[in-house]
Amino acid sequence: MLDATMTQQLSTYLANLREPIELVASLDDSAKSDQTRELLKEIAALHDMVSAHFDGTDDRKPSFIVRRASDAEKWVRFAGLPMGHEFTSLVLALLWAGGHPPKVDADLLEQVRGLEGDFHFEMYFSLSCHNCPDVVQALTLMALENSRITATLIEGSTFKDEVERREIMAVPATFLNGEPFYNGKMELAEILAKLDTGSEKKAADKMSAKEPFEVLVVGGGPAGAATSIYTARKGFRTGVAAERFGGQLHDTLGIENLPGTPYTEGPKLAGELERHVGEYDIDVMNLAKAVKLVPAKEEGGLHTVEFGNGAKLKTRSLVLSTGARWRNLGVPGEAEYRNKGVAYCPHCDGPLFKGKRIAVIGGGNSGVEAAIDLAKIVGHVTLIEYDSKLRADEVLQKKLRSLSNVEIVTNGQTTEITGANGKVDGLVVKDRASGEERRVELEGVFIQIGLVPNTEWLTDSGLDLTKFGEIAVDEEGRTNIPGVFAAGDVTTVPYKQIVVAMGDGSKAGLSAFDYLIRTEPVEDIAQAA
Repeated sequence: MLDATMTQQLSTYLANLREPIELVASLDDSAKSDQTRELLKEIAALHDMVSAHFDGTDDRKPSFIVRRASDAEKWVRFAGLPMGHEFTSLVLALLWAGGHPPKVDADLLEQVRGLEGDFHFEMYFSLSCHNCPDVVQALTLMALENSRITATLIEGSTFKDEVERREIMAVPATFLNGEPFYNGKMELAEILAKLDTGSEKKAADKMSAKEPFEVLVVGGGPAGAATSIYTARKGFRTGVAAERFGGQLHDTLGIENLPGTPYTEGPKLAGELERHVGEYDIDVMNLAKAVKLVPAKEEGGLHTVEFGNGAKLKTRSLVLSTGARWRNLGVPGEAEYRNKGVAYCPHCDGPLFKGKRIAVIGGGNSGVEAAIDLAKIVGHVTLIEYDSKLRADEVLQKKLRSLSNVEIVTNGQTTEITGANGKVDGLVVKDRASGEERRVELEGVFIQIGLVPNTEWLTDSGLDLTKFGEIAVDEEGRTNIPGVFAAGDVTTVPYKQIVVAMGDGSKAGLSAFDYLIRTEPVEDIAQAA
């Protein structure tokens, strides 16, 4: 099961074990059970503190639990093989069960250990889902830190009947005590916020107690990360308040156009940016959703940003890098059938539509790339483009047209997504030239029609916004409000690309530096830090 590279890596990691761990498998006579047995034997052979047992009695087969030998009440169960994107999750489960300390905020760990009540999680993932590992790892950590929490992590393709019975059409899908808990990516702090009702007020009080920043960055994507690195290196007291550090990177799989990096993946790059930011004295506040900006009354004064949890932060200079989100189609049925056939992430949810008929809405690069990837998995793809021709790069169009199970519809306006029994069963598309409508029967719709800037919270701030909602900036990233700058996909800067956002963020950081040194003497800045 493990190739030479994986074996060497795992052997190196297992050297960090401090206590014996047990792997207890529940198996049958299926091929997947044979593979599970082989995997566990290979892991056990790598370290004398790991033992594998095959006398488990769980109904889900194949499955296995990971537990500390000295504390059998704390365990996590993997149902199916945690390979692909989840191999790292398996490694972390082994390390944490074996006493290796997790790299998690101490306050969050104490919050996990202090949770009262019984919480039994079941979470479904696919091996190609790049959003699933965060949920898998958060639940794993919770189960291994608190005996009243259990986590069963289920690879969907191994338990198809279960997936169908529970009508799971998007992953990650998490259930708590048998009831739906959340569909989509969640980090540990988000899960705790849903379970611990007092945690939000604690976080708000902690944020509001902070001294004013010299530079506050709102948004933690490539632009925000670059800004904070530049201003921290200049010696300014810098904070980053982000709803989700990494931003849209978490929803991006293959990245092949970042100079100097032939290939990487969005979640990996997000992690690398977070580690880079962590090298500096930067105050990172995650899960912080900005809801209001109150600009300073005079140049050199303090701007105030208010957040959804009630917190307020003050700063002398402000860089807005809140990015953008997937644009909704805005037709009947879209909201009703979200996660019930309507999806936005082909890499995450594509495997759930194996052999089925789906549509991709959007003929740009994102839409055509999605159609190409999905065509390898699903039975048939109908790609619908509103314009009279596809807008994707020619090389992508050529590849798409070579696929036998793809139909391309141009000049097509999707007017409705239909469903029955709580799931998508088709859509209605109108020919924009003739006005003729037809219904396409299918089981899934993937929407890939561009981005919307995250600026709704700024409409009453006095900032200049375009009719598209973008923040208007000049060539130095300055807005119309002194001391307020903006960078990345949220601005009027053309070409919404990762590398452009990084450059934008760096420029905004340098502009904030220039603003600060020109509006207050250096010695006063030093005293305020």
